[in-house]
Amino acid sequence: MQIRNIPFIKTLTLLLLILMNLGLKAQDHPCLVLTKQGVREIQSQLGKVPLFDTSLADVKAEVDAEIALGILLPIPKDFSGGYTHERHKKNFLILEKAGVLYQISSYEKYGVYVRDMLLGYAKLYPTLPLHPQVRSYARGKLFWQALNDANWLVYVSQAYDCVYDFISPADRFIIEKDLLRPFADFISIGSPQFYDRVHNHSTWGNVAVGMLALVLKDEALLDRSLNGLKENGLPTDMKDNDGGLIKKQGQKTGFLANIDEPFSPDGYYTEGAYYQRYAMYPFLVFAEALQNNKPDLKIFEYKNGVLLKSVYALLNLTNSVGEFFPLNDAQKGMSYYSRELVSVVDIAYIYGGKDSSLLSIAKQQGRVQLGYSGMAVALGIKNNLEKPFEKISINLSDGADGKQGGVAIIRNKNKEDELTLVLKYASQGLSHGHYDKLSFSFYNNSTDVLQDYGLARFVNIEQKGGGNYLKENTTWAKQTVAHNTVVQNETSHFGGDFETGSKYASEKYVYDVSNPKVQIISANENNAYPGTTMQRTMALIEEEGFEKPFLLDIIQLDSKTANQYDLPFYYLGQIMSANFAYETAKIQEPLGKSSGYQHLWKEGNAILATDNAKISWLNKGSFYTLTSATQPDDEVVFVRIGANDPGFNLRNDPGIIFRKKNTQKATFVSVLETHGSYSPVTESAKNAYSSIETLKIIYEDANYIGVQIKNKSGVETLFLFATENNKSNQKHSLVINNKTYNWIGPYYKLKK
Repeated sequence: MQIRNIPFIKTLTLLLLILMNLGLKAQDHPCLVLTKQGVREIQSQLGKVPLFDTSLADVKAEVDAEIALGILLPIPKDFSGGYTHERHKKNFLILEKAGVLYQISSYEKYGVYVRDMLLGYAKLYPTLPLHPQVRSYARGKLFWQALNDANWLVYVSQAYDCVYDFISPADRFIIEKDLLRPFADFISIGSPQFYDRVHNHSTWGNVAVGMLALVLKDEALLDRSLNGLKENGLPTDMKDNDGGLIKKQGQKTGFLANIDEPFSPDGYYTEGAYYQRYAMYPFLVFAEALQNNKPDLKIFEYKNGVLLKSVYALLNLTNSVGEFFPLNDAQKGMSYYSRELVSVVDIAYIYGGKDSSLLSIAKQQGRVQLGYSGMAVALGIKNNLEKPFEKISINLSDGADGKQGGVAIIRNKNKEDELTLVLKYASQGLSHGHYDKLSFSFYNNSTDVLQDYGLARFVNIEQKGGGNYLKENTTWAKQTVAHNTVVQNETSHFGGDFETGSKYASEKYVYDVSNPKVQIISANENNAYPGTTMQRTMALIEEEGFEKPFLLDIIQLDSKTANQYDLPFYYLGQIMSANFAYETAKIQEPLGKSSGYQHLWKEGNAILATDNAKISWLNKGSFYTLTSATQPDDEVVFVRIGANDPGFNLRNDPGIIFRKKNTQKATFVSVLETHGSYSPVTESAKNAYSSIETLKIIYEDANYIGVQIKNKSGVETLFLFATENNKSNQKHSLVINNKTYNWIGPYYKLKK
């Protein structure tokens, strides 16, 4: 007997499933970020806590405007920044906020809005093929990459949780059957190359599946989130669009693996601060949801509490105004005012022992997450509990075991100024990493003095490559010459090869900030160029006769062959003077043909005949002078970024390259001074000249280097450094110019 009445069969099946659903044990909703108890406590405080009330009013105004606009579900077609991309992005952000408003206010209009949009998506989603833009290694359906689809589900799961009891069982069945479950399956089982790896992408995917699993009380789905797929069928040599490896032999996957591997014991995330900021929202919001639903997992204690440590690491990876240091691929200007960090700081406060210093960050942010943690933060601020968050000099290890190099941050602060050195001696940093071993950047408060370029991308600006990474990110931004570090023979570290670079990390030699007047970091790199060793030692030193602390930079290279060594310094501002003669280019030509050199205009050069090369510039009201100890026939090349850039995708920032040719051993010694000021209002310049009279290497052998800095006041600073023995209790004795110097530990600083 054939049954032909298919619509009748579907209806009957639907009714049976609804009846089965009604018979299930009642589920508590909301249960993720919001809970029933949390909602009651929030409601009891409404109108009494200014920061929360303001945050709530802002969200209400935003959501009400979207409700008035109506539900818009365009057929996906655009890259980042395009209409369909931005519309669906706006939808998931508004859905989550509308769900929260429904819980806090009990106004049905918010529940209706969420329900109706989800039903609309439930009709749309089954009709969607893969996104028409084919650029991504893992295409989505609503968005051009599965990463954004995962973002959608992380937020929409929270919205669904908030209105779960408001939606009828019949509508819930449709939403789950036609939208949410297929969505979770697509970004996981259907996109294993996206989901089953260790990367910020997969973190979003794991969390999306996990958040939905908690809403649906689906243990199998939760296991898929925490522990990855049982089988993924991926080849071991598969790579993503950035050249990053997707699968490594024996590598664990899932949410827990994405905590285990990318985070160091200090909380540093190997991709760098920009992507740590991006990933911290799913990490922390899912941790909060797990704590509310699976407290026995003790997720905030996992790996010695690394998720909470990571919040402090991230806050310390910012300049004086909260902007993240642009390590690896990073958009300059991203800061802890982002929506991700608002939630992260609030969650860390409530689950990390209510550290009152976090309240000062939240107060600066000026808004809170609309949840129990946000209310707790707002109450703390109302009750004047906040204490200043003190950014400190800190060394953050890299690697799951903390043995893959790291990032050193050295700060010198007084009431008015903050000078900050950031030295990167970390691992490759996955697919968002750059070839920049022992590179550094330096800041005067929030001003870049010597900059890290960051990424070559205009995020979410459609006109620029669909808002995605531009080819110049590979040909320029990732290359060694784009950073303030040594380049050998005009080739990038590891030959610009990701797999080779991923095998190695630099090694810390000395990190000592115990004396605030002499703070030092030294690291070694022995693999970037086979047969060549590099040691970089940097010290931020307060000394009599200098207006502000100066930065001493020593780089020593030793190779089995003769090479050309280039050391770039990328400054911002206008050159004031140089103490040597130079020629400017009559015809603009690129400095080289590859490895980033093809993107540098050669604007001028000099063959040096002086012992010291001194270059001064003015930027944002302060003067800076770079003094370098030089040898005959050393070269200086003045460059500017922007050659071979027909799409005007690169910033035309200037740089100075110190070059040594045809030598096996080379030593670069420089001092950077921050001094003086200029006011365009009074048109007066103060202390516009360098304080340094001479800079000399007074001793160097296989075990030691000695540098002498003499200022114009007659004060001599002697810095002695043991390059082969870093033990803190080691005694040293060195004779220089018939005088014996004795000290204990790896370095000695003496004022004469």
